[in-house]
Amino acid sequence: QVQLVESGGGLVQAGGSLRLSCAASGTSIFFVNTMGWYRRAPGKQRELVATGNSDGRTNYAEPVKGRFTISRDNAKNTFYLQMNSLKPEDTAVYFCWVRHGMDYWGKGTLVTVSS
Repeated sequence: QVQLVESGGGLVQAGGSLRLSCAASGTSIFFVNTMGWYRRAPGKQRELVATGNSDGRTNYAEPVKGRFTISRDNAKNTFYLQMNSLKPEDTAVYFCWVRHGMDYWGKGTLVTVSS
């Protein structure tokens, strides 16, 4: 059983930065092939933000390309989402996710970007 706990959300002004963390337990993320971040904005469906594979490949949703970066630290069993140049439309609950035999999700962390 894999547990994921997000942290790093909060309130930031437009143009600012935040780094979200996703701490994993129950497995080493070294063995996890695919991990990522999703978000759910108020009144909208959950959408993909970024994914990363163990071979280094990454994928980003168009709205965040060039602003967000996904990374991992196997030694800390944690992966991250660095978010720069934040916009009010980035306001959402952000969820981390891994696929390790099955899908596992964190409970989410709220990011609010004020204009």
